[in-house]
Amino acid sequence: MASTVLEPPLDMFHPAVAGWFRQRFGEPTEAQARAWPVTAGGGHALVAAPTGSGKTLAAFLSAINQLVVEGLERSLQDEVYVLYVSPLKALSNDIQKNLQQPLSGIRDKLLELGLPDVPIRDAVRTGDTPQFERERMRRVPPHILVTTPESLYILLTSDSGRKMLGRVRTVIVDELHAVAGNKRGAHLMLSLERLEALIAEGGGKAPVRIGLSATVKPVEEMGRFLVGCHPERSEGSRSGRDPSSPLAPRDDTVTIIDTGHVRERDLALEIPRSPLDAVMPNEVWGELYDRLAELVRQHRTTLIFVNQRRLAERAAKQLAERLGDEHVTAHHGSLAREHRLKAEQRLKGGKLKALVATSSLELGIDIGDVDLVCQLGSPRSIAAFLQRVGRAGHAIGAIPKGRLFPLSLDDLTECTALLDAARRGELDRIKVPQAPLDVLAQQIVAEVACREWGEAELYEQLRRAQPYGELPRKDFDQVVQMLADGYATRRGRRGAHLHHDAVNGRLRGRRGAKLTAVTNGGVIPDQFDYDVVLMPEGHRVGTLNEDFSFESLPG
Repeated sequence: MASTVLEPPLDMFHPAVAGWFRQRFGEPTEAQARAWPVTAGGGHALVAAPTGSGKTLAAFLSAINQLVVEGLERSLQDEVYVLYVSPLKALSNDIQKNLQQPLSGIRDKLLELGLPDVPIRDAVRTGDTPQFERERMRRVPPHILVTTPESLYILLTSDSGRKMLGRVRTVIVDELHAVAGNKRGAHLMLSLERLEALIAEGGGKAPVRIGLSATVKPVEEMGRFLVGCHPERSEGSRSGRDPSSPLAPRDDTVTIIDTGHVRERDLALEIPRSPLDAVMPNEVWGELYDRLAELVRQHRTTLIFVNQRRLAERAAKQLAERLGDEHVTAHHGSLAREHRLKAEQRLKGGKLKALVATSSLELGIDIGDVDLVCQLGSPRSIAAFLQRVGRAGHAIGAIPKGRLFPLSLDDLTECTALLDAARRGELDRIKVPQAPLDVLAQQIVAEVACREWGEAELYEQLRRAQPYGELPRKDFDQVVQMLADGYATRRGRRGAHLHHDAVNGRLRGRRGAKLTAVTNGGVIPDQFDYDVVLMPEGHRVGTLNEDFSFESLPG
C-alpha cells in the first residue's frame, strides 16, 4: 500500500478555505499534510494518528473545499455530498458541533474576499434525532450528514433515505478500530457496499472512503477492511476462475497515512496503602475514593473511567460526598440524552471537577480541557486504555496524563502488563470476524426489500465487503434459501421474507420485509429497558436495561 509523504497541500485549496485554516491553526499537522492530497485527488485513505493530531479536519477539509468550489461555480444541490459515520451517538453530535467552526469561518472568509456566500448545510441522524428534524431532513437534505452505522442501515432501507444518499461522494468512517473487531464492522461494511450499489444504480461514481483511527493494528489489514475487495470480478467467471474463490483486496487504491500511535504520556499505577486481595474490601474502596478525591482537588478537570454502569453511579455518589454534588456527576448510556449532553457541557464549561463515565466518553468527543484521566480497574485492552488516557491533553502538542487503579490482585497483574505494553508502544491486534451469516441475512432482506436483484449480482456486490471476500457461494445460497422458505411452526411456516425465483435467479422482497428489516436492524443485542422517573415531579431521568436493573442494589 502506498504511504508517500506529499507536500503541505493548503495551496491546493480555495483561498477562503486555506485562509481560514492558516488564520485558525497556522500550519497543518503531518496527518493533515499527508491526507489532503490523497483525498482531494479522489483516493481512499486510512489516517492512523494519535489523539489530538487533527484527524477530523484531515478527513473533512478537502471535502468541504470541494463543496465550496462547486457552490461558487453553481448552487449546491439538495442532496448529501459527504457522509460521516461514527460508532457513538454522542460522537456524532460532537462532530456536528465542531463542523460549525470551519463552515462559519470559511463563509466569513468568502465575505472578506468579496465572493458569494456558499451555505453548506449539515445535520445529524441518529436514534436520538427528534422526529421534526428527520422530517426537515427529508424535505431539505443536508450536504453533510453525520450518522451511526445503525442509522445508515435504516436510511439505506427507506425510500427517503435512499433518495437522500444517492449521490454521496465522500464517506468518512471515524474510530475504525471501535467497529472493526466485532459484527458492527461487518454490518457497516455491507451497508457501504449497498451504498455503492445505490450510487452506481443512479450512474454515480463510487465515493471516496476515508477511515480515521487513533489506535489500530495491523494497519494494512485495517486499510483492506475499510475499502474492501477488488471490484473487477466479472472477468473471472469468463476466464474460468471459480466465482466463489477469494477476491483480490483493493490494496492499490488505499493510501495508509500512519503517523504512529506512540506519543509522550504521563502514566502511573495508583496502589492503595492496604494490600489488594482477590476481592476489594470496603475499607480499601474507601482509600481508593479518598485518593481519587485528592487527585481531583489537585487538577482542574478529571475524567474517571469505569467498566460498569453500576460502578459509575457508585463512584459518582462516593466522590460527590467528598467533593460536593455540584462538582461530580455520572455519564453512561442508560442516562437520557438531555442528561448526557448536560454533563458533557458542564464538563466542557469547567463547571464540573470530575465526571465518572463508562465507554460512552471513550472516543473522540470534544469535552474541553481535561487535565487527568483515571481508570478504575483494567480496561482489558491496550487500545481502549490509550484511547481513554488520550481524553486528557486532547489537543495538538498536549501531553496526556493517566492514572490506573487496580481493583484486585489479578487486576494488578493485568494493569502492570498494560502499562508496560503502552510504554513499549504495543497495541492489541484487531481480529475481524469473517463472514457472520446473521449479519448477511439481515442485509440481504434489507436490500432486496428495496429493489429486485439477481442472485449472482447480489452475491458479487456483498462480497466486496472485506469480511465477506471469502464467502462461499453455497453459504450465500443457503442463507437466501432460509430467508425465502422461512421455518416451520405449529401454525405453519414463518419468517419467509424473500420471493426466490430459482429458475431465473431473481430475488425480491415479500410484503412486510422492509418493516422487518428496519425494526430489527443492527447487531447490538436488544434488551428490555426500564424508564427511570423522578417522583413526585415525574421527570424522566433515563432508562436502565434489564441487566443493570436486576443487578442493582439499594445505595
